Amino acid sequence: MSVTIDSAAAAPTVRKPPWYRSLFVQLLVAIVAGIVVGACWPGFGAELKPLADGFIKLIKMVIAPIIFCTVVLGIAHVGDMKAVGRIGVKALIYFEVVTTFALLFGLVVGNLVKPGAGFDIDPQTLATGAERIAKKTGNGELPHTVDFLLNIIPASVVSAFAENALLQVLFFAVLFGLALAKFGEHGPPVILEGIDHIGRIFFTIIGWIMRLAPLGAFGAMAYIVGQYGLSALGSYGKLIACCYLAALLFLAILAVVARVFAGVNLWKFVKYIKDELFLALGTASTEVVLPRIMIKLSEAGCSKATTGLVVPTGYSFNLDGATLYLSICVLFLAQALGVDLSLWEQLTAVGVLMLTSKGMAGVPGSSFLALSATITAIGHGSIPVAAVALLLGADRIMDSMRVTVNLLGNCVATFVVAKWEGQLDTERMRKVLDGEDVPPLADADPNSERIRDAPVSATLS
Repeated sequence: MSVTIDSAAAAPTVRKPPWYRSLFVQLLVAIVAGIVVGACWPGFGAELKPLADGFIKLIKMVIAPIIFCTVVLGIAHVGDMKAVGRIGVKALIYFEVVTTFALLFGLVVGNLVKPGAGFDIDPQTLATGAERIAKKTGNGELPHTVDFLLNIIPASVVSAFAENALLQVLFFAVLFGLALAKFGEHGPPVILEGIDHIGRIFFTIIGWIMRLAPLGAFGAMAYIVGQYGLSALGSYGKLIACCYLAALLFLAILAVVARVFAGVNLWKFVKYIKDELFLALGTASTEVVLPRIMIKLSEAGCSKATTGLVVPTGYSFNLDGATLYLSICVLFLAQALGVDLSLWEQLTAVGVLMLTSKGMAGVPGSSFLALSATITAIGHGSIPVAAVALLLGADRIMDSMRVTVNLLGNCVATFVVAKWEGQLDTERMRKVLDGEDVPPLADADPNSERIRDAPVSATLS
């Protein structure tokens, strides 16, 4: 006797959650509610900042161990020291080319649009600007290039994790992964299995934390609107329009880069990561989506080693949105004060920003510090450093622009480097972005809502 079970009948149906359980819908509602609360009750909205701060701290709490586990497993599975070195070098080359282009592109847009024209600021009115900038930045300063590079090496392994220094954690993870890979087949599998299990535990924790994402986005948006108000949109309308126009044009260029060099349709990818993108926009932070973005990129065909190396490094070396914003702001300040910067002075600004923008991650008020250093380096006496205070009213409104371009810029970088190194599964990437079913990865996200069980076919005799 034989019984055949029809595969179509036996295949489990995909259970789609109700629309109100969609993270995208919840974030959309939370962001709109935050804007309404901030606009109608600004005092109350400004007091909701702890909701956003608490959520961001919860995410940061687990970022370092997730990066460590992801990078170690990725490198250990590659097992090739040279391949890891090639990925790192190619990523740095890509970062430098794209960020330099972003700076030059910002200058071109700033010269054409002239966002500061018509402000006619009197330098004498900027007497308190230096004090305001010092308060905003906590009297801090950006690290010098040598200090920044030396700081990548942690004082100790424990301090790297304790201080949540992502580049230091990444540096140690690379060394640890290479050391494990060196053992090859004779290596202790119990260590790899242990790291794999620990990584799964932390991803499970991330899944729990993400349930609070709408609350964090609501608090962040209510605070921004309540604290800074919507009136700044009118005062800095031309600057805001210029920055967002530049961002849209730059994203169009990124779309071409993604298509030509990696075969990726950026619009489909945006729809694929819409939850993460909305969360980053709502909280004005790309760090909160770092773990989930690494999962999404791996599921879309990028190797774990490439994802683990490129994404965390890009958070310090590939801030496309920030560099675009800074170059436009240099011209805005000059134009607002009626100063005509020469081509040489503008190129000097680009040279300085190429260095200062690399040390911005994690430094309070880093954009103001980078602009202050740039204006000082230009050496134009008609532009006082205190003029940077003119941007205090509009800086937070630019967060959405910076976050969007930074996030998508790093995702495109991961695809390009993976394709360049031959570690991009283009067939899987195409199916994932088209919404087709794909077999699960061996280390799939334990919090994934998708059910990817293969059809069942059995014969009993």
